[in-house]
Amino acid sequence: MKRALISDIHSNLEGLEAVLADIKQQGIGEIYCLGDIIGYGPNPRECIDLVMKCDVCLLGNHDQGALFDPEGFNTGAERAIFWTRDQLESVRGDPEENARRWDFLGELPRNRRENGFLYVHGSARNPLNEYVFPEDIYNQRKMEKIFSLIEQHCFQGHTHVPGVFTQSLNFLSPEEIGYEYRLADEKTMVNVGSVGQPRDGDPRACYVILEDGTVKFRRVEYDFEKTIQKIYNTPELDNFLGDRLREGR
Repeated sequence: MKRALISDIHSNLEGLEAVLADIKQQGIGEIYCLGDIIGYGPNPRECIDLVMKCDVCLLGNHDQGALFDPEGFNTGAERAIFWTRDQLESVRGDPEENARRWDFLGELPRNRRENGFLYVHGSARNPLNEYVFPEDIYNQRKMEKIFSLIEQHCFQGHTHVPGVFTQSLNFLSPEEIGYEYRLADEKTMVNVGSVGQPRDGDPRACYVILEDGTVKFRRVEYDFEKTIQKIYNTPELDNFLGDRLREGR
C-alpha cells in the first residue's frame, strides 16, 4: 500500500497542483485528503474540483464554515469564508457545477477508520476543531485523553505544522527524523502538514506518503508569488493571507 495524505489546501491552487504532480511522479495512485480544501486562498472552486478526484476526503473546519457559519474564526478568516461562499454560489458560475461542489462538501465525513488507523482533520477527540500543537506534549492530560481514543495511529492536519507525536509525549519534527518515521507498537499522531499554507517556517507545500508502515514527509516547491498576487488582487482577502505564504507562517 502506497498512499498520499494531503491536508489544509485552503484554496491554494498552485500549491495543490504542485503536490498532485509530485504525488504522480512518486507513482502513488491513492490520495486521502484530511480537510480544509477551502478558506483563506483565491481558488476555492478549482481546488474542490481537483480534490473531488481523491479516494477519500474528510470535512475540515473551513469547509464546514462555508457550509454553515464560521465559528471561532478571526476576522480575516471569516471574511475569506464569506467570500469563498460567494464564489461557490456565483451567478457567473454553472449552476450545476455550483450544486455539485456544495453536495460534495455537504457529504464529507468527519473521520475515517481502517485497520487501526484513524484519519481526521483536527484530533481524535474533536475531528473538526481541536488543535494538537507541538507544545501540547507538555499537557499530559490533554494528550492522554486524545491517545485513549486512538487504536494505533492517527493522521491529522489543522495546525499546518507537520511532525509525529508519540504516546510517550515526544514531538518529532520532520527535520529531526530525516523526513521519515517507521510506525511501531507505540501509538502515534502524525500531522501531515499543509499543502496550501505551511506554518512551520518552510514555505514549501507539505504532505505525507504512507507506505508499508513508514511515514515519509515530502516538501514541494511551488509558485507562491502567483498565489500571493491573486490574494492581493481580491479585496475581500486580507493581504496578510498572501504575505504569510512567503514565510511559511
